Amino acid sequence: MCGICAYQGPETKAVEIVIEALKRLEYRGYDSWGIAYKPAHLDQNKPQEIEIYKEVGKIGDFKSSYDQFGKSSFAIGHSRWATHGGVTKRNAHPHISENKEIVLVHNGIFENYLNFKKYLEKKAHTFKTETDTEVIAHLIEEHYKTHSFEDSVKLAVKEIEGRYAILVINNKDNTMIAARKGSPLIIGVGKSKGEYFIASDIPAFLPYTNKVVYLDDNQMVIVENQKIRFFDNSTQQAIEKRIIEIDWDIESAEKGDFDHFMLKEIMEQKDTLSRSINQDPITINKVARAIENAHGTYLVGCGTAGKVCMVAEYLFAKIAHKHINFSFGSEFPYHQQFINNKTLLIAVSQSGETADTLEALEVAQKKGAKIISIVNVEGSTMARMSDIVIPIKAGPEKAVASTKATTSQLAILTMLAYACDGGVEKGKQLLIATAGQINDMLNPRYENHIRKLARKIRKIESMYIIGRGANFPMALEAAIKLQEVSYIHAEGFAGGELKHGPIALISEGTPVIALVPNDETTKEIISNATEIKARGGYIIGVSSENHPVFDYWIRVPDTGATSPIINIIPIQILAYQLAVLRKNNPDMPRNLAKSVTVK
Repeated sequence: MCGICAYQGPETKAVEIVIEALKRLEYRGYDSWGIAYKPAHLDQNKPQEIEIYKEVGKIGDFKSSYDQFGKSSFAIGHSRWATHGGVTKRNAHPHISENKEIVLVHNGIFENYLNFKKYLEKKAHTFKTETDTEVIAHLIEEHYKTHSFEDSVKLAVKEIEGRYAILVINNKDNTMIAARKGSPLIIGVGKSKGEYFIASDIPAFLPYTNKVVYLDDNQMVIVENQKIRFFDNSTQQAIEKRIIEIDWDIESAEKGDFDHFMLKEIMEQKDTLSRSINQDPITINKVARAIENAHGTYLVGCGTAGKVCMVAEYLFAKIAHKHINFSFGSEFPYHQQFINNKTLLIAVSQSGETADTLEALEVAQKKGAKIISIVNVEGSTMARMSDIVIPIKAGPEKAVASTKATTSQLAILTMLAYACDGGVEKGKQLLIATAGQINDMLNPRYENHIRKLARKIRKIESMYIIGRGANFPMALEAAIKLQEVSYIHAEGFAGGELKHGPIALISEGTPVIALVPNDETTKEIISNATEIKARGGYIIGVSSENHPVFDYWIRVPDTGATSPIINIIPIQILAYQLAVLRKNNPDMPRNLAKSVTVK
């Protein structure tokens, strides 16, 4: 949630660079935005008022010319997701201290801000906004009365409780200071001398550089005099950081010929699935041994990643005959009495920055458990906290509703289940065949068939999805997809549970999607669908065969154990088509953010 970006360097179009960077961070979710900059024509070595520009709404609505800002080589920007205070220009970032010397942007929550607000009010500080962020600016200002700018930020950071990322500038020089704890910040090292970017995510500055430095928790970066320094807030010592070259390119982060990122990312699954299973066999076997040797293994994720973990619980039971525990990241701390130094935690995430999953990792670390992460961002916080990292290799996923990352995560966990049974090559070949069948499936005729269904049901208020076995969690995931982008009330159920209550919701014409793989669950799920139809339900079958109970059939190939991967793809397309028909933005659904970095 929220996006931070900053530029300092030889370019004199810093404002344009930062605003365009904010546009590339729109997928993170926001409701207002703003920038702060210093005009280049002024003497940068003398105190000057920092210019601030704020707006409510979408950055894409900004139609003015960049010429209004003039030339600048120093700018910061922020896209805000309201937490403290309403969605107003006043509450939008950047925020400024009372003496107008300190300006900052902030992601996260300053949990103990009220205590400091009262303390500062007693010292005659007056606050103009409802935000916790403004309190940080005033707190730094108070320290700045008796300390250097750098030390003032260091002192303030030590007083903040909660997860945060802050970026601070002052009116006296071109120093930028950024610090983080639990919320991502990444430094981009530009091609020109003294050129640096600071952002919440790599796509912000990807058009300019693929050289990055990842800031870890309790670390700070100081950019000044065309140089960069790093500092550890825990040890109070200067530290060295490594520059890493990433293999993303700007084309992979843009829509290309597609109308939306969601559709582009759905269509990329024919390629991303193949990339996800191209893993180092030594790493896969090492993880399989860790699962074998652990006294208790937990799969942990949130939202869609949580549903992927639920599927894996079934896959490990069926393929490897192993019992694996599942927990949502937010619920994992309540299991901590069972965690010890023989426990294994496998964390699944697209961003690697999900706050609730990170808290689960922190709990596991304190108990001495071993941690393995399956993530899309290899330099993420989750990856750096892990003993072993398996990258899903899906490339940038910018639509809020996860698609290609989901199937890649499923593919890796399927391969791990086979590896635990000594059949990693068998699992890999099955997944290669599945990728080929997805390639055949994703074509214009298939899209049109699902669009036809979307037109039939676009005005409904509620729908349901049923599945059994490994396809029960996929019924839950299908509901998430439909909820996220179509805004239709959708619920997923285990097929056998419908008659224990939810069947009371079925009336004439109620759409119910049945996920029907060709396996041991087929007979039972068809029976469940028949019960629903007898009560007036409109049955949409996702299956390799057209059963008589179906009112509308969406064909999928029969892929055996990878049916959860295959069965979710037509639901992704359906959710997208419904969103478009209902005039919703499928890339940026209301009230949601791509990376949920606050609890």
